[in-house]
Amino acid sequence: MEICVFTEPQQGATYDELLAVAQTAEAAGYTGFFRSDHYLAMNVADGVGPSDAWITLAGLARETSRIRLGTLVTSATFRLPGPLAISVAGVDAMSNGRVEFGIGAGWYESEHTAYGIPFSRLGERFDRLEEYLAVITGLWSTPVGDRFTFDGSHFQLTDSPALPKPVQQPGPPVIIGGAGKKRTPALAARYATEFNTPFMSPEDAAPLYRRVDEACEQVERATPIRHSAAQVVCCGRDDAEIARRAEAIGRDVADLRENGLTGTPAEIVDKIGRFGDVGATRAYLQVLDLSDLAHVELIGSQVLPQL
Repeated sequence: MEICVFTEPQQGATYDELLAVAQTAEAAGYTGFFRSDHYLAMNVADGVGPSDAWITLAGLARETSRIRLGTLVTSATFRLPGPLAISVAGVDAMSNGRVEFGIGAGWYESEHTAYGIPFSRLGERFDRLEEYLAVITGLWSTPVGDRFTFDGSHFQLTDSPALPKPVQQPGPPVIIGGAGKKRTPALAARYATEFNTPFMSPEDAAPLYRRVDEACEQVERATPIRHSAAQVVCCGRDDAEIARRAEAIGRDVADLRENGLTGTPAEIVDKIGRFGDVGATRAYLQVLDLSDLAHVELIGSQVLPQL
């Protein structure tokens, strides 16, 4: 089981704080460092703003050496696909091929209205997401010297040189997630390296994994798709340490035990194992107190070796 740190900088985090978490996670043996992609602060006092996801990852690419770096998830409403393909390819080069690209349709209307970003109905956002994936993966995979043209309802590209190329070919791994019953599995089967289930139990995740596998069979996909799960984590050596960490993030221990990865290292190992039993091979641990580097280190020393 691969284990990644998952951060939510829109809840308040400077670049230096994110760097400290990423470097601590790298030293502790985690597979990856991932961050959300939001433009409006959430659940923080006035005066705190989010940082740009891909600018942050570009900086981390030069200040880490092994850990994989990515988004959970970039919103397809925020940036045009052509320029973003260039940006992600650049970060992939800066990291020597360690980027992973989580992408979604977008959901938080308030951040769109706050910063003048168009926000359409859900069906149209999924239509745009489908074209978005076709454009970005098409640009990345077009052979050097060839040109890329795309004539969609939402995006049109003509005679693009499709440069620069990412280090990873045919492109960085693409992560798609959610609970959609039809369009999400179809998009994952066609474009994704990984399908992610966010904040749900193993029992709820299992049928979604099966649905995606069935979609892969329908399109006769040659390579298997990786399954993953994202869960909030609150780990402690004893009840007092668990309670202290839960209080620091404003959460109830009982709720966290019911709806997250909460408990002693042994309990966390067991709970992650339940996701492995239903097909997940990667877990994203949502760390909400980014100042608590000892939390990241505890999981690294007592949970990761057992997985």
